Amino acid sequence: MNPTSFASDPVAAYLVVGILGAVVGSFLSMLVYRLPIILKREWDRDCREALALPPPEKAETFNIAWPASHCPQCHAPLKLRDNIPLFGFLLLRGRCRHCSTSIPRQYFLIEALTTLAALVSVAHFGLTPRGAGAFLLGAALITLTFIDMREQILPDTITLPFLWLGLLVNRDGLYASLDSAVLGAVGAYLFLWLVFHAFRLATGKEGMGQGDFKLFALGGAWLGWQLLPLVLLFASLAGALYGGALILTRRLTRSTPMPFGPFLCAAIWLALFYGWPLMALYLRGTHV
Repeated sequence: MNPTSFASDPVAAYLVVGILGAVVGSFLSMLVYRLPIILKREWDRDCREALALPPPEKAETFNIAWPASHCPQCHAPLKLRDNIPLFGFLLLRGRCRHCSTSIPRQYFLIEALTTLAALVSVAHFGLTPRGAGAFLLGAALITLTFIDMREQILPDTITLPFLWLGLLVNRDGLYASLDSAVLGAVGAYLFLWLVFHAFRLATGKEGMGQGDFKLFALGGAWLGWQLLPLVLLFASLAGALYGGALILTRRLTRSTPMPFGPFLCAAIWLALFYGWPLMALYLRGTHV
């Protein structure tokens, strides 16, 4: 569908974009579950080889494509209609058709958020390379958010390719100049690296994971260095408010680690669309 048809029939265009977003979201919900398992198996195998330990017992094939979608409790394969993005979960009423085990709500939430990301990207940037890039970035950030929430890891297999992709799309200044993108990627990584080591020297503890360095660098590559203070401010405030609320309600202790990645992801996504308007609003306010 081209921009002309989008203008002539926006309802149909948004419907197509929404369906595409839901289908991608269905893939992402599977990726969030499977990728950490695949990575852990690879790490286990690599550690055994490095320590000259016997290899693990050969397990059944497990990758992105196999086995087919099934209930993790009773292992019954899902029917085609059960795999329809968004509607499959609703038709099943959130429970396995065979054993009635509750289906984690995160699957529906990922599909819904990815659909929303597709619609927002097109509504803001149109059916353009900027709209497509915004959707791709949103899909990556959604995936990283849920993996970090579940496993407290930010896989290099996602952060590093999208860091390089950010530099590539800004070669022609799609979201920022190339100079700003390069400085943003390098500066973002170095800043959190310095904060990490300063905190460790001062307290003897690690205040964040090193995956956060790469995620912040990813944001710098896409947004440029000028918006990084806004990203860090928003992520830090959101993280502090959320963590404080959990501590006050005794759902979290001060010594319990809390992933910072989801807040960085949300801040990068917000800055992609509203970073410059927010910066302009702030600058106007400081000159009043």
